Amino acid sequence: MRARMKDVVTRFAESGMGKKSALSLDHVEPFLASLPQHLYGGFGGNTPCIEVRAAQQRAIIDGGSGIRPLGYELLRGPCGKGQGEVHILFTHFHWDHLIGLPFFVPIFIPGNKIHFYAVQPELEEVIRTIFKKPFFPVPFEYLGAEISFHRLEPRKPKAFGDLMATPYQLDHPDPCWGFRFEREGMAYAHCVDTEASRVTPEELGPDLPLYQNVDLMVFDAQYTLMETIEKIDWGHAAASIGLDLAMREGVKRMLFMHHDPASSDEKIAEAEAEARRYYDSQLRAAKRAGKKIHEVEWSFATEGMVIPL
Repeated sequence: MRARMKDVVTRFAESGMGKKSALSLDHVEPFLASLPQHLYGGFGGNTPCIEVRAAQQRAIIDGGSGIRPLGYELLRGPCGKGQGEVHILFTHFHWDHLIGLPFFVPIFIPGNKIHFYAVQPELEEVIRTIFKKPFFPVPFEYLGAEISFHRLEPRKPKAFGDLMATPYQLDHPDPCWGFRFEREGMAYAHCVDTEASRVTPEELGPDLPLYQNVDLMVFDAQYTLMETIEKIDWGHAAASIGLDLAMREGVKRMLFMHHDPASSDEKIAEAEAEARRYYDSQLRAAKRAGKKIHEVEWSFATEGMVIPL
């Protein structure tokens, strides 16, 4: 952190060199806005939790540590009065996708209704185990909210108010499911914790619709391309793999997340730069060959992003 602060201060000082007027506080905000993400704010450190909002409904994907601050936000609405209803869908049950649940405050408030959904049949057993001594001091039976468990059918749409969600299987060592959300002709695809070992339409088969006609896709980019070769069957991908899918299937916008927890912001920034070099090379190659290629708007995700569709 000290080295990062030194770098930022040095950049600020050097930005005024050669100018007639001295630097002032008025220059601070424009300067900060010009900094690369890894120097200003970083990419974030919470584990996966995504909220999907529509006019009449909201749904939460996974209960990683990011669900803790989301719970505080929900307390400002009906959940804070014990009148809230929350829908949480799980991709799978690895710890990084569950670890925030014991600190999700709405689940302790009487009157709230918490609905859990998953394709996997062990959903209820997993949740009850989390809220059990010695793992957590408050047992499941003492939770204030009313808890309900729902089994999702693979590749079958499920209505959540004005949202429609369909689970599709991802490529992960333990069963893991992505979700396609649709509303009024718009589509969001959640494809996190996937190695994307199936990439051709033939290989993807019944799961191909997860990637087709998508306005926004969130995709796994835990590793660099070289790391995916070193870590086969670990269940994670590189951004370049997702970009190939997006260019082929016509995805409009992509965000890459699930960054390796062992990676510094600088390493993640370099992975993003590597993906940019790969993407640009694909565009140049297509141009030289006289082929038309779909261009994708994309970036690495940062914690707290809000993307309107």
